[in-house]
Amino acid sequence: MTYDRLVCANCAAPVSEGRCPVCRASRERLEQQGPFGGLSPATLLMLLVVLVAMVALLAATAQQTV
Repeated sequence: MTYDRLVCANCAAPVSEGRCPVCRASRERLEQQGPFGGLSPATLLMLLVVLVAMVALLAATAQQTV
């Protein structure tokens, strides 16, 4: 989730503007998490390997049925 659409419950302003200390803290926390929601690079690599293996398995299964 991106913080540009979030509204602060403390000051009712967009979190991206950082008007109050709560907004600024939330904005910093979301920026530190990064675009993948805090997933580690090892987890992302494992997911990529599993995805490639599934595609290869599906391709092999499709070749056997033809």
